[in-house]
Amino acid sequence: MRLVASLRVSTAGQARDGYGLPTQRADIRRYAKTNGHRVVKWCTDAGLSGALPPDERAGLTEALAMIRDGTADGLIVGQLDRLSRLLVEQEAILMLVWSLDRKAFSADTGEILQDDPDDPMRTAIRQMRGVFSQLDRALINKRLRDGRRIKRAATGHCEGRPEYGWRSNKGKRTPIPAEQKARQRMRELRDAGNSTRQIAAILAAEGHPTQRGGQWSSPVVSRILARMEPSK
Repeated sequence: MRLVASLRVSTAGQARDGYGLPTQRADIRRYAKTNGHRVVKWCTDAGLSGALPPDERAGLTEALAMIRDGTADGLIVGQLDRLSRLLVEQEAILMLVWSLDRKAFSADTGEILQDDPDDPMRTAIRQMRGVFSQLDRALINKRLRDGRRIKRAATGHCEGRPEYGWRSNKGKRTPIPAEQKARQRMRELRDAGNSTRQIAAILAAEGHPTQRGGQWSSPVVSRILARMEPSK
């Protein structure tokens, strides 16, 4: 079976340690060889959160496109949480794969079987794994927020992710020219009465970069515009 592999790490640290890209690739390659499958494409999302929707992850978007057009017969990940750290997104991706009469695999557990009304435990066990993955992410985020609060209380400041258009260097914001150009274009399109969906399509057509290397979408545009000052 022709499989397209989807790999993801959310941080630079995870890329080096834990379940990083080399480990995922090795696990997938081992599973495919053992079970007589062939990986026809490796699609990678490096440094991207597992909470992002598929259209903001270029690698996963490419993998799903291959599933849709029949270039691949199935999707494989190292572990199920590489698809998504949010249960609703995980389930939506699996449903899409199954709706196209394709198969989904996880290198650690094998084929992810479709729901069977005569075997409700199958669905429950899969979804429980998704729930605990989502819980783990929430606990990690809580620890990070707690750490930032402690640092802010001790130092008076705490550096977080800079908004689109800026990079942070030792606590100082510096503009990113290409993203600043996209910000200005967003303002122009918004003030001209375009919807966020229309703005996303225009930005993509004009080749403006996103912050994480994914695709422009209505939610992405909405989040950026919400953080920008009102147009003068």
